[in-house]
Amino acid sequence: MKPRREQQIRLQNLELLVNEAGSAAQLARLVRTNSSYLSQVRHRMPTPSGTPRGVGDQLAEKLERGMGKPEGWMDHPHLEDNPDSTEDSTQRDEDSLVTEKRQHSNLRSLHPLISWVQASDWCTIAKGRAMPHGTALIPCPIKCSVKSFVLHTQGASMEPKFHDGDMIFVDPKVEPEHDHYVIVRSKGSAEAILRQLIVEGERRYLKALNPDWPERIIKMDAAATICGVVVFKGEAM
Repeated sequence: MKPRREQQIRLQNLELLVNEAGSAAQLARLVRTNSSYLSQVRHRMPTPSGTPRGVGDQLAEKLERGMGKPEGWMDHPHLEDNPDSTEDSTQRDEDSLVTEKRQHSNLRSLHPLISWVQASDWCTIAKGRAMPHGTALIPCPIKCSVKSFVLHTQGASMEPKFHDGDMIFVDPKVEPEHDHYVIVRSKGSAEAILRQLIVEGERRYLKALNPDWPERIIKMDAAATICGVVVFKGEAM
């Protein structure tokens, strides 16, 4: 990671690019990076080791290349060229974070990053089974229960909302409702899956968002179990 002064310059330039792109989500699309990760960098969310996330060399190169900036642009101050844009976008973020912190007292609660196999049996694990030594603990940016857990999404079934490798926070204490994104374990399956819950009267269906996915909508089997509801992926769900 760059020294503090250099990192501050990169973060300021990141805000300039957010303003130039129109939004953080649009910037992530333009530079082909994960919007959830970009949000974590902008909000300086800590890594599992406790150090704040920053703009690393790989992300800096992506930002320069994707936004048509010359090599090394991220490492030089440009605030004087556009003094209002960074201040405005940063202030908006700071205001929203202050509000969020006031609303959610456990902003820094830590939750385990687990596998999809573990997710399928999370109710049992959460009731007292010890987590494996070395399990990463991730702070949740919003209020969620102590039973919540973290997953990295897999595959393309839920694109474009969820991309392979996205980090999601799942709360098993949230009551699943229509249109919620849920983690589901089917009977006889070792791994859980991510799907959108569709409720029509007494019937429940599971939907894959990818329009090219085979069997996008299937009826939820009575023996299937919802292990939790996705509550955060770079933004509150």
